[in-house]
Amino acid sequence: MTDFIKKSELDNKWYHIDATNIVVGRLAAEITKILRGKNKPTFTPNMDNGDFVVITNVEKIKFTGKKFTDKKYYKHTGWPGGLKERTPSNLAEKNKPEEILKLAVKRMLPRGPLSKKQLTKLKIYVSDNHPHESQKIENIDFGKINKKNIRNN
Repeated sequence: MTDFIKKSELDNKWYHIDATNIVVGRLAAEITKILRGKNKPTFTPNMDNGDFVVITNVEKIKFTGKKFTDKKYYKHTGWPGGLKERTPSNLAEKNKPEEILKLAVKRMLPRGPLSKKQLTKLKIYVSDNHPHESQKIENIDFGKINKKNIRNN
């Protein structure tokens, strides 16, 4: 018989990842696993048992190929002819580099109210400092996990 975890048994950890020279898609996939709780043996798809993730230095994040200029994020206003498109380079110019990573993670999560709750556990900061030092944060050196995770150009 399968044991299901209860809310009283949940134990949320805090993880810190430095996004300097890290590839966006690979980082977003790992963050999504942690937010959903798929890295734990107690994973339950209908419950929020994921952990908190703090990302710093998000302005130094990298894309592979020409995605920084050619990738498009579409949004529709709901009005006729209201299709808007943005590129990662536009978001970086508008001083919103955290939106690039947030969009990547948001679109990898399954849709619904649970994913909105899980996305609130993602804390993204442009610079190196963050206000979460009081939690016991575990550092993840994402660049050393696989050499393809780092992009130096």
